[in-house]
Order: sequence, then structure tokens, then C-alpha cells
Amino acid sequence: MPRAIWSGSISFGLVNIPVKLYSAISEKSVRFHQIDQRNGARVRQQRVNAVTGEEVPYGEIVKGYELSKDHYVMVSEDELAAFAPDATHTIDLECFVDLDEIDPVFFDGAYHVAPSMAAKPYALLVRAMEESNKVAIARFVMRSKEYVAALRPRDGTLVLSMMVYSDEINPASDIGEFDDVAAVEIERRELAMAESLIESLSESFDPETFHDTYRDKVLELIERKSAGESIDVNITAAPSADKVIDLMAALEASVKAAKSARGRHPTRMAAEADEEAPPKRTGSAGSAGSAGSAVKKSTKKAAPPKTAAKGSSDRSSNKVAAKKISAASSAKKSASSKVAAKKSASKSAPARRKTA
Repeated sequence: MPRAIWSGSISFGLVNIPVKLYSAISEKSVRFHQIDQRNGARVRQQRVNAVTGEEVPYGEIVKGYELSKDHYVMVSEDELAAFAPDATHTIDLECFVDLDEIDPVFFDGAYHVAPSMAAKPYALLVRAMEESNKVAIARFVMRSKEYVAALRPRDGTLVLSMMVYSDEINPASDIGEFDDVAAVEIERRELAMAESLIESLSESFDPETFHDTYRDKVLELIERKSAGESIDVNITAAPSADKVIDLMAALEASVKAAKSARGRHPTRMAAEADEEAPPKRTGSAGSAGSAGSAVKKSTKKAAPPKTAAKGSSDRSSNKVAAKKISAASSAKKSASSKVAAKKSASKSAPARRKTA
């Protein structure tokens, strides 16, 4: 069960809502101790006087502000307490603004704001802020320091995002390298290629896809070493900063690689497979018939027009010749029949005269 780090109330107008703050972030990192490799003993830090070399007890330590090298102005805790902000234990809502008006560079840490036996007014405030699509700018004191923060609704609850003051933001104008950026001229073709790369890499944000891979690998290394495994270290050399890059070639290669990666995505490959698959048929005979028909069509298309015409002409000529031969043969047979009939008649005629 998380522990509350602050308790107080939200105050706006004449309304006060008792709340508690819980840290919304738990930073995870691999922490190491300093160890003397000669005997494996832990190395401890000591407060040592820079002049005498002796260890200084906590009771003798005071705060000092350095005006110049080795010249300090010492300030006591009581003197600082006189200027400390009053611990009012209230989150004073000063105004409501659109979230888009706040540059994310101002955000610094977040806390869950939970109701403390005041669920109804808390829920009312959350609902009202959600309906109006507004966030509140607030001031509150925690651990003797005054903070400015943004109080915003998130999934039916309130989150307090700590903010830095405007004079704590380092202006970009103080960085000389940005002067070169303003003088650069961008060609239209380069801009179009860069926009194409952005489009090919665009997708919905899913925070679950991002992990601290360095931490995971370090923990794996520790686990393997604790099991007695010997580790071979391979250090990859960093790319040289002096290497001249062909911008257009790099953009074109990046766009091609991004599109190729999208094409190899499992869901994309499955969809393309479904599109390219032939339609299902109910019977094998139908399939065979279709296959035969396809072969005939393919063969017919593949035949050159002139050759096909020549073949057709030859077949027509053969048919005509066959008809002529058949007709000649029939005529010849008919003529032979007539001649035979005449001969038979001539032989029988004298016999009839003789009888008479």
C-alpha cells in the first residue's frame, strides 16, 4: 500500500476538498555501491575538513553560499526559516487554462491526488473539469518550498503535475549551435522525403511498447554473473561524428526500410495472403474444368496471329480439295455405270430380234 507524502485540501472559492498526495512515479534504476576491489569491502563517504583533513560531525556543519572561490557567506537554519513559506496545507487553485497552452517543458514530476473522506465534492470537481476540458494552475507548499503545479483530470481522478518556474527554463537563445539551424535552407524535395519518412513511421502511441532495455540487460548480466557464468564483453564502437552524411540518400534509404518493415508485419502479411489467395471452389471437377479452360485460353492467347491464320487457311483448303476429289470419284463411278448399262443393252437387243 503506497504511503501519502502530503495531506491537505484543494481550495477554490469557498470550497475545500480534503486530499492526500501519492507519488505517481516510481523511478526504476539499477543502483550500485562503491566497493574496494582489493577485499570486496564497501567504501563509505565521510565529511572531511578540506584544510585539516579531519572528519566533521553533523552538528558543526552549516550552510554557506559561495560568493567567490573559497569565500562563503554562512546562513543558519533559523535565518532561512524566517523566509520559508507558510505551511498552509492547501492547494490553492488560482486559474483554469487549456492544457494545450502549457508547454510540456514546464512539467517536472507527478502525484496522484486522492480524496480524504470527501468523495462527492472530489468527484464533482473532476467531472466539471472534464466537461469544461480545463486544467487548474495551483500553488502549494511542500517540505518548506512553494511549488506551482497543474491539476488535471485523468481517468476519473486528479493528477498534480509539478511545474518549474519560467526563470528556471534555459532559453534556446543561449545555445550557439541553434544559430546555424536558422540559416539552413531546406529544398522542397528534401522536405517531401522527410515528411514521407514521418508518415511511414506514424502510429498510435502505446506506452506499453517502451521498456528500459539497458536496465533489463544490466539485471540479466547481474543474474548471470551471480550464477557463476563467465561473460564476454563486446563493445560496439560509436559512429564517428565527423562522417559526412548524404541527407537525401539517408532519407530515401530510411523510407524504404520503414516501408519494408511495415510490409513484414504479421498482420499485413496475413491480409496480403488473403487478398492473393484464389477463390475456393466446391468440386474437383469444376476445378479441373476451370484449369483446363485456363490452359486452353492461355494456349490460344500464346499462339501468334499469323500462324493461327495460316493453319486455318490450310484446313479450309484441305476440306475444299477433299470435296472436289469426292465429287470427281462420284462422277467417275456414275459414268462407268452408264457405260456398263449400254453394253448390256446392246448384247440383249440382237437376241430379242432373233427370237421374233
